[in-house]
Amino acid sequence: MAKLKLGVVDQSPVRTGGTAADAVRETLELARTTERLGYGRYWLAEHHSTNSFAGSSPAVLIARVAAETRSMRVGSGGVMLSHYSPLQVAENFRMLEALYPGRIDLGVGRAPGGDARATLALAYGRGRLGAEHFPGQVQDLIGWATDGFDDQHPWRRVRAMPRAATVPEFWLLGSGGSSALYAAENGCGYSFAQFISGQDGAVLVRQYQDRFRPSPWRAAPRASVALGVICAETEGEAHRLASSLELWNRRIMRGMDRGIPSPDEAMTELGPDWRPPPLGQDGARMIAGSPAQVRDELHSIATRCAADELMIVTVTHEWRARVRSYELLADAMAGG
Repeated sequence: MAKLKLGVVDQSPVRTGGTAADAVRETLELARTTERLGYGRYWLAEHHSTNSFAGSSPAVLIARVAAETRSMRVGSGGVMLSHYSPLQVAENFRMLEALYPGRIDLGVGRAPGGDARATLALAYGRGRLGAEHFPGQVQDLIGWATDGFDDQHPWRRVRAMPRAATVPEFWLLGSGGSSALYAAENGCGYSFAQFISGQDGAVLVRQYQDRFRPSPWRAAPRASVALGVICAETEGEAHRLASSLELWNRRIMRGMDRGIPSPDEAMTELGPDWRPPPLGQDGARMIAGSPAQVRDELHSIATRCAADELMIVTVTHEWRARVRSYELLADAMAGG
């Protein structure tokens, strides 16, 4: 089996009994650790008005994470474009690229990253653009981020600054078919959010690859899959750790946003016989198992999706268990 490239998507999770400041400090430590382990990318998520995730401003965190690391690519996973001006986003990321040349990824999604009230608050004073505007926003953002406007474009005289020798690497993120098609039509990278969708992304990734149109900023398709993973020494321990996210999901569905609960609390509420369903069944979004089990499942997914890179999302209550999961996974993938 070919060696897969691995990256990280970090939502800066906040555990019950912890603080958002703890989560941000852990983000910085996890970035340093995963770079040493050989992970090649580190993407920061965007969430608003939640007690469970501290990452509300990817661009700010990217600047600090890039400063704390040496060579890994750092980016957004992703910026929720509907809240912002494409020019503003382009200039933020061009500034990051000027600071850290050749290391910045601009990943963009169209989900709100928060509830309806947060969405309204983010649009305060300007009105929120509907989903029908997203394709145009993407095209304008690519144009400003990559100097891609032609001589006939209405924004051709408006330049995103600063100018630099390199530009951010552009990715579209999504869990449905439309984002895959937008990515293909605009000639940019595509990352399928398996950890959000709970569905098999092979069809969407292959649609993206089949319909890809080469562009000045990308000559060939580049696809990754973002997966929820918990890797532990034993399958039983991985399942125990995974119970935290299961209880969190159930609570969120009931409007209870308390942070990531402990495994002991989760197993008490879920029952001792609870087990995570296999990925792709009953909307399951996570792989939880021993290093060998996780390695084999990741290779299977990468083969089905024809993806050469996987972005790993690991959310646990216990900080050390989270770090250990990334360590075990790196060792397992290096050996297989």
